[in-house]
Amino acid sequence: MTSNRPQVVIVGAGDAGYQAARTLSRKVGDGAEIVLVNPTGVAQRRELLPQVLTGVLGPDRISVPLAETLPGVRVVLGTVTHIDPHARRVLYDGGVLDYDRLIVAVGGVSEVAPVSAVSAHSVGFHSADQALHLRDHIQRQLALAAAGTDPFERAAHCTFVVLGAGYAGIAAASAGQSLSQSIACRDPRLHEQPIRWILADPAEWLLPDMRHRLSRATARTLRSRGVEVRTRTSVGQVTTRGLRLTDGDFIPTRTIVWSFGVRPDPLVTNLGLPAEQGRIRVDEHLAVPGHPEIYACGDVSAVPDLTRTGKLTPMSSRHAVRQGALAGGNVAASLGYGSRRPYQHRIRDSIAELIPTSERPLSMA
Repeated sequence: MTSNRPQVVIVGAGDAGYQAARTLSRKVGDGAEIVLVNPTGVAQRRELLPQVLTGVLGPDRISVPLAETLPGVRVVLGTVTHIDPHARRVLYDGGVLDYDRLIVAVGGVSEVAPVSAVSAHSVGFHSADQALHLRDHIQRQLALAAAGTDPFERAAHCTFVVLGAGYAGIAAASAGQSLSQSIACRDPRLHEQPIRWILADPAEWLLPDMRHRLSRATARTLRSRGVEVRTRTSVGQVTTRGLRLTDGDFIPTRTIVWSFGVRPDPLVTNLGLPAEQGRIRVDEHLAVPGHPEIYACGDVSAVPDLTRTGKLTPMSSRHAVRQGALAGGNVAASLGYGSRRPYQHRIRDSIAELIPTSERPLSMA
């Protein structure tokens, strides 16, 4: 160690890592040396992707510069290649960092399902680049429909299928439907053309981690906006002309949005730490069993859901933000600043939180 202050290393500056660094810095001040390791010098606000899709915000508006917004945190640009829990060291492509406390928040990596290789029309919705690509893709499809005369082709260009009805899928379908309707209203050639948005998921209801009442209300709100919600349904066969769902319905389409396919960063596979469902197992305080100096949060962590015995909180940006803030606070508590708290999984009883209002920007505070 280069000083008498304890050193806290945070790996990853996604939703969870950024909030962990922000909270920890505010609580401990100069009482600890905080080091944040990330491949780039910016963090993206994934919860604002719907606003990027609709054009309300540019990608630069959801990119937060780390060094300028995290006072008291030393930002190290690099990719972590290995973590040695026994030696308490983090190895990255630029050197080695020792730690007294470690927060692992490397997040998840996006995987488009292998079936997408069958179709040239698959789009993800996990990053600003993918949101921009989807926006351009929607605009192109509607332009092709407006210029076309074949009814089948026009219908296919105006049909958009979102696979995966989690937080990202709901946001993509809601924002995409809003964008496509806005475009169609400005083009007289599309005034009589139906525009379909279909949200499909094999689960029995939307967002199974929430109350059934709120899940049903979310589905009703989506349907009122023109989104077809299909539960207990997944993709069967994908062709160049569309896809067949497992309920037997064939959907002519040129757009398949994959809102699932995120898995924990492969960095966690060789750490020798307890794991569950490919994620680092943690207790309700986000500490790793057997390693009280190590915390994990966000997509990389298997956080117990205290409201559902035996269940884990899902991988989502909303959970990552809250878990990151808690991890920062609990690490501060382990250093003598405040007291630690368990992760209380609560979702506000508000449809607005689940289906963002994409016509206006959200606060960056």
